[in-house]
Amino acid sequence: MDEWDRRIPNLSTKAVRILVSGRVQGVGFRWFAEREAGPCRVSGFARNLADGRVEVLAQGDAKDVGAFEALVKQGPRHAHVEGFQTEEVPVDPDLVGFNIRF
Repeated sequence: MDEWDRRIPNLSTKAVRILVSGRVQGVGFRWFAEREAGPCRVSGFARNLADGRVEVLAQGDAKDVGAFEALVKQGPRHAHVEGFQTEEVPVDPDLVGFNIRF
């Protein structure tokens, strides 16, 4: 586990919930989010929702979360993002790593 996975949230730590709609299921969107989370140094998860959207929770340094949001807004090559909603949520000090939820 990297050092950033264990760090204690500080004043610059931010958590956001992102809802992505469009052609975002069946195109590797969750795996894309998981792959990009490491270099962006964010923790969280990605999961498909029953209504066809993908939910992504991202937490980390505000600058890192912003960079990750920009990548998620583009999505993987075969995705077509039509809607992108983001809301700030409470920081979870126990959130470690980034995973795909089923």
